[in-house]
Amino acid sequence: MTSPLTDAPASAPSSPEHSAAHQERWSPRLWGTLLVLCAAMFLDALDVSMVGVALPSIGSELGLSTSTLQWVVSGYILGYGGLLLLGGRAADLLGRRRVFLIALAVFALASLLGGLVDSGPLLIASRFIKGLSAAFTAPAGLSIITTTFAEGPVRNRALSIYTTCAATGFSMGLVLSGLLTEASWRLTMLLPAPIAVIALLLGLKLIPHSAKEENHRGYDVPGAITGTLSMLLLVFTVVEAPEAGWGSPRTLLSFLAVAVLFAVFVRIERRSPGPLIRLGVLRSGTQIRAQIGAMTFFGSYVSFQFLATLYLQSLLGWSALSMALAFLPAGALVALSSTKVGAIVDRFGTPRVIAVGFALMVVGYALFLRINLDPVYAAVILPTMLLIGAACALVFPSLNIQATNGVHDDEQGMVSGLLNTSVQVGGAIFLAVVTAVVTANAPEGSSPQAVLDSFRPGLVVITAVALVGLLVTLTGVRARRPQESLVVVQSAPVQAAEEPVAVRD
Repeated sequence: MTSPLTDAPASAPSSPEHSAAHQERWSPRLWGTLLVLCAAMFLDALDVSMVGVALPSIGSELGLSTSTLQWVVSGYILGYGGLLLLGGRAADLLGRRRVFLIALAVFALASLLGGLVDSGPLLIASRFIKGLSAAFTAPAGLSIITTTFAEGPVRNRALSIYTTCAATGFSMGLVLSGLLTEASWRLTMLLPAPIAVIALLLGLKLIPHSAKEENHRGYDVPGAITGTLSMLLLVFTVVEAPEAGWGSPRTLLSFLAVAVLFAVFVRIERRSPGPLIRLGVLRSGTQIRAQIGAMTFFGSYVSFQFLATLYLQSLLGWSALSMALAFLPAGALVALSSTKVGAIVDRFGTPRVIAVGFALMVVGYALFLRINLDPVYAAVILPTMLLIGAACALVFPSLNIQATNGVHDDEQGMVSGLLNTSVQVGGAIFLAVVTAVVTANAPEGSSPQAVLDSFRPGLVVITAVALVGLLVTLTGVRARRPQESLVVVQSAPVQAAEEPVAVRD
């Protein structure tokens, strides 16, 4: 293994693309590869944001109840969050290119199905399949980048561009859905299909071939089954808990089953010769901080977006398009900063950049507590969006860099799947918690001021979650040599072994 502070050993494998990616000037093929991977990330974020705005129209046309309608969103989350660990390891074992392209093809077909169905169950099924396919494209795409672009400034630049596409897709999805839903909600489901097909055709030509992991010690089938079941049940339980009740027997028994499954999974992974997740990776403080940072970052943001949407549309009566335009400055700021973040990380190190981003997030959420029923956009909403946009621009790329730096190529898919799992589980858990807090403070009456007052405890929780992310990140900040903070694991001495020993079980 190599670390950011050492040269690659002479025996390390090297592909033409990987060697070319050491250079400052990228070849057209490298740019094309990155753009295909960015397209998949863009589609994932685009799809999530577009569906949220289209839900009222979907419910009206298909005659779905509120409890059924929520599964149009939750079905995607269930498939995505539940299978990310499996998707990440599959990319390592079966070949990243193969897994990415097959999953992208499934995503395109599921998008087409979602736009043509005429029943709620079929729509929910198509959303689950899309989430499942994204659970394979996300870690495979990230690991293709980290194994194609050399660790350091070149990879940091690629990752900053890649992760920027998520915010860009989310922002554009809000605007596009506001426009497309006016014609038909089906257009919001169909739009990703042709984009995915184009990306698939380009990917077949441009994405470099990646070998399967030849030296793996078997397939961890028991670990894959228990790990997938535990994550599926965890996401399902968290999504259903606000409706079923956090203290209900159903919820408590479900959480107990998750704990049992997870304990069995850990036991299997500790004994398996070829584990789905090598638990030794989590002995690294840098890796732990990246995972907790991902949970608190996305958990606080998705919860904020949920409450801000209710505030702008339900209380202030803004249209879907007006609300989307209110969020647009955050996405625009992320897009404009995409080429700069890599250089900032190179200079200051990921912990310091993440810490600054979390600090901006905390200030932005705290500022939003000043909202009222007659807000001045320029004084409250716009500054909040700009602060959150700046935070997203700094935190998201840096978390990806921190989690994947210093990790051997044959474990990049595993670590990528783990990071994406932290993102999705954090989003599901903290959104459910914030929803429960708001519901507990819901007024008996229906006056707008009473409803607004019930939102404030939720905003306090969101701010506290971001503050936890900041405090955890600060534990990794070093007064000197910030570049050392990028090291996830150190290489073993060359004369001893090529594989890392510091974090092995």
